[in-house]
Amino acid sequence: MESSYLIIVAILIGCLASTIPVFIALFFTGMFGLVYLIGIDPQIVIEVLYRSMDKFALIVVLFFVLCGNIMTTGSIVEKLIKAANVFVGFLPGGLAMAGVIACGFFGAISGSTVATVVAIGSFMIPALIENDYDEKFSVGLMTTAPILGVIVPPSIAMILYAMVSNDQLEALFLTGFIPGLTIILAMSLYAYIFCKKKGMTRRPRPSLAEIISVLRESIWALFLPVLIFGGIYSGLFTANEAAVVACFYAFFVETCIHRDMKFRSLKRVIVQSAITSSTLLVIVAGASVFGEYLTFEQIPGKIATVVVENISSPWVFLLSVNVLLLIIGMFMDIISATLILTPIFLPLLAKFGIDTMHFGLLMTINLGIGYCTPPLGVSLYISGATVDRNIVYVSKAVIPFLLIQVGILLIMTFWPDLVLLLPRLVYGY
Repeated sequence: MESSYLIIVAILIGCLASTIPVFIALFFTGMFGLVYLIGIDPQIVIEVLYRSMDKFALIVVLFFVLCGNIMTTGSIVEKLIKAANVFVGFLPGGLAMAGVIACGFFGAISGSTVATVVAIGSFMIPALIENDYDEKFSVGLMTTAPILGVIVPPSIAMILYAMVSNDQLEALFLTGFIPGLTIILAMSLYAYIFCKKKGMTRRPRPSLAEIISVLRESIWALFLPVLIFGGIYSGLFTANEAAVVACFYAFFVETCIHRDMKFRSLKRVIVQSAITSSTLLVIVAGASVFGEYLTFEQIPGKIATVVVENISSPWVFLLSVNVLLLIIGMFMDIISATLILTPIFLPLLAKFGIDTMHFGLLMTINLGIGYCTPPLGVSLYISGATVDRNIVYVSKAVIPFLLIQVGILLIMTFWPDLVLLLPRLVYGY
């Protein structure tokens, strides 16, 4: 390894270890490499920053963030949970299953794990404990189930991956349906078995009238995912336009139909969404400067050559990458990791004949699991604050559910045809 590479690695790790914000660490490291090690004119860095944010795909992120905040402020989240509960609440562990299903519904609208933890987890964890569910079980379940926020489309992480890999976004979204549904079924089954062994009392089965009443109350909330996916895959509007439609629909429902969101709250929701979106944009900008340095030094190509010389099997490569991404996910957020690692891994995929959309789904699941793993898993801290427990307690609580998700990750890793089934059926991919 050249000495300049060691300097760059030392600067990056040093910045991250000293708790410097990720985007500043990436920007400073990339800037140092470009200007002082390669000798590039600093004005080029300004052009890189501009190009990185002058991308239409980033508008989708803004509007899905806004849509999630509108739903959190209003009552759509509560109605989604009610709808899920009326169908499975009478089973052993039914309320826990309803929480998992609600994470899937909310993830199909917000595209964010953190938003799902805040919106569903902060509501469901106290509700589960009040209904005599084991606290550790409740915390573990509702800390890990929100991974559906980045797997079930639309996913902010997938949007950024497609922006770098140039994959068709609508087709990439389709790869998330089967893994998302598998996670919902597996975690619900675990909840059923766990609660049945505990001998928990079952709620009475709801009558047809009760089901109809809840559906009538929740129909506007339930129609939102239908509107998004129906519009995208019918060709009525693109994925970018779907985000705007979802925002308008959520705002209309909350203010004019449910009337749970006041106009005076609109300014706060918009400002909060703008701050969140700006945070993502500066990470994109910082990562782009670092990525430019990697491109100038042809580091992805050099890594590809080394890997291909030492690994001959695509399955060994994927397994190695899974381990690497799981470790990286423990220390880095999914947005930064996606923007940094995608350009490095893309040249390797062609060498091993791995489909880029299959790999994008694997990267999303791996880094999504990172939200629930110590020491920096954001979901751990949010759930811990909800029940006033420390990071050690929450980390132990999530272990059985993480094992389920890692098992599903391995299935998706070694069964690419399952992941690509829907893109091939819809787009002949």
